[in-house]
Amino acid sequence: MTLRQPRHKAKIAARSAADFHATAESGDRLWDTLLGGFHLIRRASATSWRVTYRTEAGKQRTITLGRYPGLTADQARKLAHQKLGEIYQGADPVKERQLARQQEKHREQQTVEAYLDGPYKLYQARRKNGGETLKRIRRDFAAWLAKPMSELTRADVDRWQAEMEARGLAFSSLKRAYGALNTMLNVAAERGAISANPLKGIRLERPALTEEELAEATTSRRYLEGAEVMALFAGIEAYQAQRREERRRSRYHGKPWLPDLDQATYVDYAPPLILLLYYTGMRPGDLNGLRWEHVNLTFGTIRKVIEKTAHTRPEPQTFPLAPEAVEVLKAWHRQHDLPASGYVFTNPVTTGRYSSTAIHGPWRRIKAHTGNLVEQGRLEASLPPDLDLYTLRHNFASQLIMKGADLLAVSRLMGHADIQTTIEHYGHLAPDHKRDIVMRFAADTQALLTGKPAEHDDQVESNAADVELPVVSPSPVG
Repeated sequence: MTLRQPRHKAKIAARSAADFHATAESGDRLWDTLLGGFHLIRRASATSWRVTYRTEAGKQRTITLGRYPGLTADQARKLAHQKLGEIYQGADPVKERQLARQQEKHREQQTVEAYLDGPYKLYQARRKNGGETLKRIRRDFAAWLAKPMSELTRADVDRWQAEMEARGLAFSSLKRAYGALNTMLNVAAERGAISANPLKGIRLERPALTEEELAEATTSRRYLEGAEVMALFAGIEAYQAQRREERRRSRYHGKPWLPDLDQATYVDYAPPLILLLYYTGMRPGDLNGLRWEHVNLTFGTIRKVIEKTAHTRPEPQTFPLAPEAVEVLKAWHRQHDLPASGYVFTNPVTTGRYSSTAIHGPWRRIKAHTGNLVEQGRLEASLPPDLDLYTLRHNFASQLIMKGADLLAVSRLMGHADIQTTIEHYGHLAPDHKRDIVMRFAADTQALLTGKPAEHDDQVESNAADVELPVVSPSPVG
């Protein structure tokens, strides 16, 4: 039997199929002489069993039964008989397959918005908080609404999480939103809207604690003792003195172009930033992001959106400044030629804001200076090496409350989203007015019974809150 013709016929059996597979060239066909339309076709990559038929409309179509030798001649013949029988009954396998593919494509291309506003809306209508769930998905995944559900990927999740974190949303909020979306995708898969949840098994990456969160979690909320306050200001002064001395040496030894720090109020951004942290109690991140547009030096106020709570409270808040804080800002403003806009603390290298970790080096040096001053007998106490910069914020709130400030006012000065935060962390420091009232009541009762005038002890025992704090001078420290 010659097998070099592109088209040839034979009774297809195991032997003829093997010969064809071994010797045929790409494009050759072996047609069966017993079953019309049944044949083998040789391609460069494989040999396949096929059946060719005509539809009722007279169109010729071909379906593939399987590959040789995975499907033997006997198995292929039986399958061909079955398919041709179905075709004789009016079936059209090719058309059915095309229709199935179209339906699958349509199903897989169903967008998040289409399912959210269609079947899932009906599904959530039977649930107590279904309306809120629909709003959450639409709001938090607005950028995904036009995407086919089946095409969502891990990259989409990672990008979404990064964008939402940049907007200030807490990880717990992200988990709730992502959980709502995953539930919708699971329902869509169970109801056949998509073949499977494309995000199944993909979890949000729990972010590392930020500098502020780490400080909140690890730093005890303590205030500074009087001796520590003295050490803080002395350490800043010593830091400035050392930086000036270093600059003098640099200018003398071949770098005369460097600015003369002896003529500058502050040697760099660290002293004014730390002083403002002390006098305002603001978070380091908010001072890093402070712009001159936020500062009113005439009225002594800062008005800005608090970064940590911007997602829940996007409106700007106004914070009054003590005269000492105003003087710090005025001196820094003059030192930079009275800018009208831009960051108050601009990184000279990047011309943007400083990173959250840039202040760590100067802060370590300031604490080290206080230790040296104690060794020299010039200070009674030093700042502990592990004292976190965030303690200045805790000190601000603690000192105000111990001096009698009401919790609501302190809460607003701290920029807390809820007064409960202030009460939880600092409420125990508030003067115990309840005890004073009870003691006055008891003293008045004794006076009534004894006929003697009531004695009220109005003397307040001094403590760290009564320490007179030093006044900041913006003058250069030599």
